[in-house]
Amino acid sequence: MCASGKGGAGKTTVVSNLGIALAELGIDVVAIDANLTTPNLGFHLGIPLYPTTIHDVLKGRARLQDAMYRHSSGLKIIPAGIGVDDIKGINAKDLSNLVLELTGKTDIVLIDAAAGLGKEALSALESADEMIVITNPELPAVTDALKAIHLAQEVGTKIRGVVVNRIEKKVHELTNSEISNMLGAPIIAEIPEDSHVRESIAKRVPILYHKPKSKVSREIRRLAAHLVGKEYKEKRFSLFSFFRR
Repeated sequence: MCASGKGGAGKTTVVSNLGIALAELGIDVVAIDANLTTPNLGFHLGIPLYPTTIHDVLKGRARLQDAMYRHSSGLKIIPAGIGVDDIKGINAKDLSNLVLELTGKTDIVLIDAAAGLGKEALSALESADEMIVITNPELPAVTDALKAIHLAQEVGTKIRGVVVNRIEKKVHELTNSEISNMLGAPIIAEIPEDSHVRESIAKRVPILYHKPKSKVSREIRRLAAHLVGKEYKEKRFSLFSFFRR
């Protein structure tokens, strides 16, 4: 799962694009929007409205397969409903049963956890074997990320590593060494701040497609390769590739 101690760290951006990058490597991935009150995964992947969502499954109105959709990249998505009524009658603790149902049926279950340290985030933590921490290189964000790590350790979730997102290389930003020392975990990706990410969200096109040659896209693809133990090979784009059949 991917988690951050606070909102605004760019967690959903990382989850949506990481899922696509893993699918490009031939990995069978299911991405779950576990942010049950303020979900955004569907928006990032270009389809904000789905007829059946994880809320319907949690309420017993649909099967898990009914709420699973396939993105053009091959990534499978279990989105959350965005209506106010969707929130009513939901017990976040039931999330672990859904994740358990997917065990053995896919290679990776990628959970987009709710921001913060509330009941929803805790339920996602308890459902996951491993956690990737998403943080910004600023002291408040890293401090909140440390709280998330402590919570994960309490429930027995392994920390896979830290993704430092939205790096601007400003003087006030913490260094990778400082972040790693504070969190007690290795840095596994460094993603720069890029205005094209905001453009991609506005256009509902993942940054991997919107700007495939950007540093952001390359770093996310490198992260995907690292997570599954594959060698990262940078994609080459040429004019001629667009005319091949």
